[in-house]
Amino acid sequence: MRIRLATRAELPALQDIERAAGAPFRDLGMPEIADDEPPALDELERYRRAGRCWVAVDERDERDERDLPAAYLLAEPVDGALHIEQVSVHPRAARRGVGRALLAHAADRAREEGLAALTLTTFTDVPWNAPYYARLGFRTLPEADLTPGLRAIRRAEAGHGLDRWPRVCMRKPL
Repeated sequence: MRIRLATRAELPALQDIERAAGAPFRDLGMPEIADDEPPALDELERYRRAGRCWVAVDERDERDERDLPAAYLLAEPVDGALHIEQVSVHPRAARRGVGRALLAHAADRAREEGLAALTLTTFTDVPWNAPYYARLGFRTLPEADLTPGLRAIRRAEAGHGLDRWPRVCMRKPL
């Protein structure tokens, strides 16, 4: 897999990745997450224009229908860290290190920008969420250590009903 910035033409494929990646949540009793709509095209375009929408593509990367992205990551700076807004891997590419590679790429970009850490929010009890990120060096932030930006993100998530399941903020120093 190779990681690069997404093209505008690929944005609908990212929505398809999100839908496919969400399906396993149904088996965990989280159908609302499985059925949640992916980010809108204008939101994906905002990340893309900012240079913060990366895709993992086949090494051939011929940019045709056979070589659609297998995964994507959205990020933005929040309080001196690069906040991972979304990382999704299509099930056809699962368990091949694609998500890990996207996170490593984001960490490299964050370092280049002088940012001190990666942050994210995630479900605590989903095996491919908090336990996975902990294996990659992310640590749960106590509520008292949340920055103003992370507190705002958590409020927005709660407003969308995501706090129906246990959720945490995590941080990985760079």
